[in-house]
Amino acid sequence: MRRYPLVVLFGLVSVIALLLVGRWLNATKRGGQELAEPFRIAGNLYYVGASDASAFLITGPEGHIVLDGGYPTTASMIMASIAKLGFNVKDVKVLLNSEPHPDHAGGLGVIQQASGAELWASEASAVTLASGGDDPDGFLPLRALVWLGVLGYPKMRVDHRFQDGDTIRLGPLALTAHITGGHTRGCTSWSFQVHDGDRVLNVVSACDLGRLATGQYPEQKADLKRSFRVLRGLPVDIWVTCHARWWGRYRKFVASATAKDPVEPFIDPDGYQAYIDSAEAELRSGRLH
Repeated sequence: MRRYPLVVLFGLVSVIALLLVGRWLNATKRGGQELAEPFRIAGNLYYVGASDASAFLITGPEGHIVLDGGYPTTASMIMASIAKLGFNVKDVKVLLNSEPHPDHAGGLGVIQQASGAELWASEASAVTLASGGDDPDGFLPLRALVWLGVLGYPKMRVDHRFQDGDTIRLGPLALTAHITGGHTRGCTSWSFQVHDGDRVLNVVSACDLGRLATGQYPEQKADLKRSFRVLRGLPVDIWVTCHARWWGRYRKFVASATAKDPVEPFIDPDGYQAYIDSAEAELRSGRLH
């Protein structure tokens, strides 16, 4: 009987130790991301993300926009890339997001603190961002780990909530939000134009279209089917998405360095359609990520 209190004490100490280690690991998590060379894609659109977690800078005379923020621990890479391109993070006035998972949204709060920029999000994404990564549609055990600080990211201030079809403006910059749910309920794709020399190019930042085993909700399949229709209806010359490997960041960057027209490798409407085709095939097969 005397051993019972010791066993309980040992168990409590072990749980606390595991919790503290888990929180430390989460706070230092980089998801395998490495620093990537920043570069101009076309006109005033630049890549400032890490090796795979994408982030983009859209520059303008009245301030700049950053789309996606990587992990909290990789936000410094984004800010270093902005500086390397010759811009000041203090001139970033608007922060946008594709989806609120830690690898794409976790660093937005860090950039917000450094720049003073205002964060815009869809209604559903805003709930998750403001709670530090707690997605109401998430798998309950994972949500519990967010509550304990083992998963997720620091809570952040959401300044504005937009609706499907709203256009976010900053001086002459104008990005239109398309709620393309499925990966998450509030997943957002963005369409906008960039001027490159004497041509105007249509850009689409397409949201992740994969279904997660750890984040399902009743309307998910219907949302994805609608998202496919919406994305297919957008005019596109250049497309990107939240994971650099999906849109060929490195391949296109290398080709751009030697191309007569350095923008030409990024003009890829066929790759955009193939991205949607692949997601549709996954939905038909029932594949989950």
